[in-house]
Amino acid sequence: MLDNSIEKDFIDKVSTKVRLSADGEERFRVLTPFHFDDGDQLVIVLKKVDGRWILTDEAHTYMHLTYDIDEKLLHNGTRRKLILKALSMFDIEESNGELIVDVSNGRYGDALYDFVQALLKITDVSYLSRERVRSTFMEDFRTLLFERVPEPEKRMYFDWWDRDRDPDGNYKVDCLINGMPVPVVAYALGNDNKTRDATIALHQFKEWGASFRPMGILKDPNAVGRKVLARFNSVCQDYFIGIDESSASIGQYLDTNVPVETVTPAVLPQTLPAKIAAG
Repeated sequence: MLDNSIEKDFIDKVSTKVRLSADGEERFRVLTPFHFDDGDQLVIVLKKVDGRWILTDEAHTYMHLTYDIDEKLLHNGTRRKLILKALSMFDIEESNGELIVDVSNGRYGDALYDFVQALLKITDVSYLSRERVRSTFMEDFRTLLFERVPEPEKRMYFDWWDRDRDPDGNYKVDCLINGMPVPVVAYALGNDNKTRDATIALHQFKEWGASFRPMGILKDPNAVGRKVLARFNSVCQDYFIGIDESSASIGQYLDTNVPVETVTPAVLPQTLPAKIAAG
C-alpha cells in the first residue's frame, strides 16, 4: 500500500478533492477535480517505473486533443510552441506522446501541482483566443501544403503576385503551386475581407487571360458571410471548409491536381509562366 502521507501531500499542495485509487501493483489513479474544456477529467497516474515514482498522463492528453485537432498540427506552428513552453515551464518530459514528471525526490504534492498546471496549459491549444486562431490558421494552411505538395521548396511561392502586371502587389495569392501546365492558386480564407480580396484577384487574373486552377480553404463554417462566399464561388468552385475537417479532401484535391512529376520547369515567382499567362 502507498504511504497515506503521499495522498495528504497531494491534498495539501493541490486540492482537498484529490484522491488516490489503487489500479494495480505500484500503480494508482490520481483523481482530481480538473477537467478538459468538454468536461472529461484529466488522466493522471502515479506509478513506479525502473525504481522511481512518476506521474504520467499515459499519452491521454494528446489523444484527447486529437478529438478536435489533427494530430500533426500539435507538432507544428503556434500550437507546438505553446506545448513546448508549458513542458519547459514545469519541467515535464515527453516520450512518444506521453507526458511524465519524476517524483522520486519525494516532493509528490509539488510534482502533482506542476503536472496539473502543465496539462491545463497544454489543453489551451484547443480553445485559443480568436486572434491566435487566426495566426494558427495561416500556419496550418502552409503546413498542410508543405506536407502534400511534392517538392514544395521548388514548386510553391507564398504571398505571390505578378511583378510585371501588378508591380504594387494589389492582387496577391497566398500560395502559387507550379510545375503543371495549369498552376494552382490557393487562398486561405479567414474572414470576409480576405475572401473579397481573393475574389477580386481571381477576376483580375481572368481579365489578364491567365490560365490557372483556383482553390480556397475557409478557416471555419462561420468565417465568411453567405453573400461573400457566393461571390467567391462564382470564380472558384473548389473550396474547403476547415483544415482539420477537410484535410482528407484537400489532400485528395492536391494529389489529383499537383502531380509528382513536373511537366514544366520551376519558374521564378515574378510572373505566371509564359505559356500559362498567354490568353
